[in-house]
Amino acid sequence: MKKGGILFLILIVFFLTIFLLFNDLRNIYSQFSLKLPQIGKGVTDFLSEEAEKIILTPPPLRSDSENPQSSLTQAGVIKWTNERRKEYGLTPLIENPELNAMAIAKVDDMFLKQYFAHVSPSGEGVANLTEDFRYEFIVIGENLALGNYKNDEDLVQAWMDSPGHRENILNNRYQEIGVAVKKGVFEGRTTWLAVQHFGLPLDVCPSPDEKLKVQIDINQDKIDNLQKTLNNLQNEILAMRPKRGSLYLQKIEEYNNLVSEYNNLVGETKILINKYNSGVNLFNECVTAES
Repeated sequence: MKKGGILFLILIVFFLTIFLLFNDLRNIYSQFSLKLPQIGKGVTDFLSEEAEKIILTPPPLRSDSENPQSSLTQAGVIKWTNERRKEYGLTPLIENPELNAMAIAKVDDMFLKQYFAHVSPSGEGVANLTEDFRYEFIVIGENLALGNYKNDEDLVQAWMDSPGHRENILNNRYQEIGVAVKKGVFEGRTTWLAVQHFGLPLDVCPSPDEKLKVQIDINQDKIDNLQKTLNNLQNEILAMRPKRGSLYLQKIEEYNNLVSEYNNLVGETKILINKYNSGVNLFNECVTAES
């Protein structure tokens, strides 16, 4: 074979090899371009929940005894309640105006609607009263009594003789008290109704930072939107033909940048969640602690 023919054959083989290598390199480049940073997982499932608030309502105490000289006072019921607590080494309860107002509202409602129960005929209980009077609590308790008790001491002693009411009076977690007593007609009989409200206010425990929760929710919305954009962009890239050229590389770069933004936002949000959860855990420890 002539030298020219051999040279021509060598050139054909050379250019064919270059072409094949170029395709292989292009395919390898495309594959490596699509090996993007791993997308982080969602974050909403990592949020801790606050412990539930406690409501203590023993069955109402009814007395059929008759005392013609029966007389009850708000101040006297609070005084004798604290006397009983002192006997057991407990700190006295502080009178709270919101709890007093709640107790008065409860007494008036029972006389008006002629019921004697923790829950009214319309389904409202002490938790509804705390909302109406804006008393934020960790623990709330309610003692009810009906009858013509001789005096304040006699009424408090009757509650002390009842296990559930006694537990409310001697609960070492309560810090505040509100009381209402009223004489009126109930079921055709002139009698007294008495209400004690006990409370451990919310502000004794460090509440979680709600600003963190707001920022977490904002970030989660951004993460969800980025996830949708990434899914759409990924499908667009996979469908592109040919997988080369400036437009293809532009889409790859755009995708990589969004993945980086997504992962950074997820990382930042997890840090916020850890801070928020630490606050929730401290709050829950305080709520469930036995003082």
